Formats: sequence, structure tokens, C-alpha cells
Amino acid sequence: MEPLCKHPGVVVGRKGAYRGIHYSSKPFYVIDTAFYVQPRTEIDLKWAYYALLTQDINSMDSGSAIPSTSREDFCALPVGVPPLTEQRTIAHILGTLDDKIELNRRMNETLEAMAQATFKSWFVDFEPVRAKAEGRQPLGVDVATASLFPNSFENSTDGKIPKGWEVGPILTRAQLLSGGTPKTDRREYWDGDILWASAKDVSQCRDTFLVQTERTITDRGLTESATQLVPEFCTVVVARGATTGRMVLLGREMAMNQTCYALATTDKTPFFLYCLMRSQIEQLVHAAHGSVFDTITTTTFASSGVVLPAESVVKAFEARVAPFFFRMLSNVMESLSLAAIRDALLPKLISGEIRLPCCGSEIAVP
Repeated sequence: MEPLCKHPGVVVGRKGAYRGIHYSSKPFYVIDTAFYVQPRTEIDLKWAYYALLTQDINSMDSGSAIPSTSREDFCALPVGVPPLTEQRTIAHILGTLDDKIELNRRMNETLEAMAQATFKSWFVDFEPVRAKAEGRQPLGVDVATASLFPNSFENSTDGKIPKGWEVGPILTRAQLLSGGTPKTDRREYWDGDILWASAKDVSQCRDTFLVQTERTITDRGLTESATQLVPEFCTVVVARGATTGRMVLLGREMAMNQTCYALATTDKTPFFLYCLMRSQIEQLVHAAHGSVFDTITTTTFASSGVVLPAESVVKAFEARVAPFFFRMLSNVMESLSLAAIRDALLPKLISGEIRLPCCGSEIAVP
């Protein structure tokens, strides 16, 4: 399809859930749920993107059945336009922060792909076992680690598996925890220091690690029926309904409500469990059931059948991939800090409250 906008630019979602401001670094096409910005004078479009982020686009309602933004209301927005050199400097500063956040995201994708590839090689394709059965040294595995794998297969209910390994439910390797929501009239539960997660938080998390939510709970003495405080970070949390099957690792200790399950490892191998769950999640979702939403139940986990490797191999895998995951968590935390800096600078730079030295002024507060 021929791009409607033949250069990088700003997309303005104008209907329902699609409303908002977006930037495309490539030429693009928009359908009738969006506008795009076409300058009438020379401006920096990346600056225009950041300037429009300070506007409350979602409050502009045309009054139709579906919330929408009209072209007339959008074009009437008051925007202070600084000199082009200042626009470019502002865009460069804010864009550099966003570029680093995006770089961290892509790095995390690569790190997780490396961990998942190792998991698939060892525990799905059984490549080290196949190599040893053929008299070869397994690729990418040192001699000490290779010695932990058997050199033959045996029959099981799941087909041929490495000799000495077993087939059993996922809960063989994890404790299943359920949560609950405190009553809304107990305000002390909602305004404290302990974060708590819902399926919405899990489904909206773009990262492997969930480290930030909108809700908090103060009382660490909650009963299990009220909520469940997950005892360790790096616990696997799975959405049990609506967004069934979405999953994350907790990047810090937090509680959860009844829309989630937590799977806490019994042997300090959370990253093996996470990769195992990733490899099985489609089957678990397929086995889910419910009257309105497909729902993963305790029976779903209890009836699952997975290959259970020897403990020594699991520990070796955990040691290999743990640096990947901890680097991912570090990247997520760094991105949160960078996003906070960007969000603090954005309105001040766009409004002129902070003027940049390179633009002819030190700092001016209107």
C-alpha cells in the first residue's frame, strides 16, 4: 500500500480506544480512525509530537456514541511554537531519552529470545541428549554441563524423553498461589506502599518484568482470602481470565488480586519455570474454560503434563540464563527512571518554563 504520509510524522488517533498521539519514524498510512499532521510551515515533527503529548486529546469529545476527536477541535488547539532551532533541541533531548528506552526494550527482547532458545534446545528438542547419543559433543555446552545430560532416550506418556527424566504436572515444580481484592471502603489497603497486580496490569505490561502498577496495599497482615502477598520477586504471574494466558515475572515483591495466579518455585529456579510456562502457555489456554471468559483453573495446572528434567540440569540452565534476566530487570528499571525524567521535562520544555542554554537563554520561569 502506498504510504499516505511519505515521511516520518505524527499520528492522531481520533476514535474510542484508539485516541492518542503517536509518532512514526517511517512513512505510514492511516485509516479513518486517525488523522496525521501535515505542517503548513516548517516545523520539527518530532517536536510537534512531544508538544501534542501535553494536550488532553481524550477530553475532546464530539458527542457521538463513540468518543471521538473532530478535526475542527484538534486544529483549534493553542500551541506555542518556539524557533525551529529550539524545537530541534527539545526534540533531540526528549528523543534521546525515548531512544534509550526503546533500545532497552529491544535488548530485552534479544536477551529473552536467547534464554528461550536455550530452553528449547535443552528441554524441547533435547539437542544435548541427541548429540551425546550420536557420540558428539553438544554444541554450545561445556564438558561439565554436557555430563549432566543422559545419552539415551526412553518411552513415556509424552513420547520419547531423555532417560531418567519424567513427565508430570507443572505444579511439580511450583506452588500455586491465588489472590483477592480488598474492599474499596478499606482505604488503607489502596493508598500504601505495597504494590498489587491485576490481570489488567499483567496484560498491559510490555516487559517481561512487572515492576509498577497503579494500585497499592498497606497492610502486610492480610489474610489469604483478602489478597496474597507474593513472597519473592521473580515469581511467575499469569492472568487467569479475560486476558487468559498473559504472563510476567514480578520485578519486585507485590500482592495480586483474584484475576491472577502466581507460581512460586519450590527450588529457587524462577527463570526455568518462566521459560517452561512460556513453552506450555498455549496448551494451558487451550485447556481453559469458562461461561463468559476462558479461565485457567487450578485443575488446568494440575492436569498439565510437561517434561521434568533432572534437577542438576535445571540448576545448570538457571545459572546460564539468570544473567540475561537480571540484565533485563536492570534495563526495565533504568527505562522507568528515564521515562520519569522525560515526563518531568516534557511539559516544562514545551511550555517554555525551562529554556535551553543553546537557544539563547539559561532558564526562564514565566
